[in-house]
Amino acid sequence: MTAILGGIVASVCFAVSSLCASAATRAVGPAVTVAGVMSFGLLLVVPPTIVLGDVNQLSAATIGLMVVIGATNVIGLRIEYVALRRGNVGVVVPIVSTDGAIAAVIAVLAGLRLRADTAVLLAVVSAGVMLAAASPDPPDAVDASPGLRSGLLALIPALLFGVNLFVTERVGAEVALVWVLLPARLLGTAAVAMPLAVRGVPRPRGGVLALLALAGAAEVLGIVSYTVGARHELAVAAVLASQFAALTTLGAYFVFGERLNGSQVAGLVIVALGVGLLAAGAG
Repeated sequence: MTAILGGIVASVCFAVSSLCASAATRAVGPAVTVAGVMSFGLLLVVPPTIVLGDVNQLSAATIGLMVVIGATNVIGLRIEYVALRRGNVGVVVPIVSTDGAIAAVIAVLAGLRLRADTAVLLAVVSAGVMLAAASPDPPDAVDASPGLRSGLLALIPALLFGVNLFVTERVGAEVALVWVLLPARLLGTAAVAMPLAVRGVPRPRGGVLALLALAGAAEVLGIVSYTVGARHELAVAAVLASQFAALTTLGAYFVFGERLNGSQVAGLVIVALGVGLLAAGAG
């Protein structure tokens, strides 16, 4: 049950972060969005790291994995935000959301064993996520090439985030949770935010600043929830966390007034049923 709850809470947090970042990146661009999300996240992570972080837990191998966590997160977000600025959320988000399935496949290849019924339900949830998040191009669209390019671009963060989810579980099982949160925020602030500040890029203000703060906080909370859940069963937590695509689609309906088509509603129903059966099996 912990893996299920961890994945579900993470999916909600990642959906909030995606919605906020999608709005922000169209206003200030992907680089400033990454810088803002990571900087706000760093402000949240540094105090508990100072209090709870034990450097004696860090071996050379663990530090190497932390570098992988930081690099895959920052580079993945940078590319995802570029894709979101160029293409439709309904094209980019479902592709990126396959990161949970990718992490689950990596875990199985690494030796994780799943019960047959659990594997089937995870496949059902993954299919529902893709169906719910899918958004067809408008019927009057003349040139579909921007959507195609953004979709192909989204494959890169999907792979990077899949690796990130897998490595995050490995590190989170060995060290304090704060060491999982620190790398990406530290790297993003140093490699993206500080160069922008040196170049004199104007800082976001007002509503955009609030969006970046909320996105940064939601991402930190989402990673905490996912890591706790993944400690119990990585594949379950990873696939359920990928529900953020369906939740982002649902959130866009309420927040931005985007309409849901029949296939998207069907996908949301499939996701709900799959998660309910998973929870019943774990109960």
